[in-house]
Amino acid sequence: MTSKNKKKKSRVKTQNKQSNLSKLASITTNSLSSAYSKYKKNLEKKKIKEIKIKKLEEKNEIIKEKKDLKIFQEKLQKENDKIILKEQELKLKEKELKIKEEALKIENKRLIKKDEDLGLIDKDLRTKEKDLKLRGEEQNRKDIDLKVREDEQMNKELKEKRKKERFIKEMKEQEEQKKKIEFIRLKEWEEKFDQKKKLEEQEEFRREERLKQRELGKLKSNESENLELSSSTSLENFEIDKTSQN
Repeated sequence: MTSKNKKKKSRVKTQNKQSNLSKLASITTNSLSSAYSKYKKNLEKKKIKEIKIKKLEEKNEIIKEKKDLKIFQEKLQKENDKIILKEQELKLKEKELKIKEEALKIENKRLIKKDEDLGLIDKDLRTKEKDLKLRGEEQNRKDIDLKVREDEQMNKELKEKRKKERFIKEMKEQEEQKKKIEFIRLKEWEEKFDQKKKLEEQEEFRREERLKQRELGKLKSNESENLELSSSTSLENFEIDKTSQN
């Protein structure tokens, strides 16, 4: 039962597939025919469009070429004007060059004359240079002689200066020596004076001491005399009193 059903189902599926394929085939054929028709129409339209575009491009190219041609012509005209202007300038320069050439010829003649004059001046200058050189050598000899004399005079003055300095130095040394001797003598005199003064003071002191001794001696002798006198007086008075008592 199950196998029969399966076979029936498979047959139905097969038939359905075949009918579907036939339908698909018819649809595909119609679609292909329609698509091919549309493709041909689109191809024609595309060709026409391309032709129009090409014509437009050609037209634009022609317009561009005309513009470029006009620009080129204007450029050529400008270049031609420049060439004409340059030709005129060249003609003017040629005239100026001719004038300059004439001026150069005149200047060359003047320079040649000047060179000749300079040659004479140079010759004269050489003669003067020789004369100046001789004078310079003569002056150099004189300067050397003068320098020798100046050196001799300087050496002489230097010797005299040294001699004078030695003399002044010796005089100063002698003065210093004299001052030293005078100082020594003064010191000796001061010492002698001090010694003499000390001796005189000692002598004066001794004299005063002797005078003092004499005065003391006199006082002592007077005192002894007075004592003797008073003793004798007392004795006499004692004797008189004693006599009167008796």
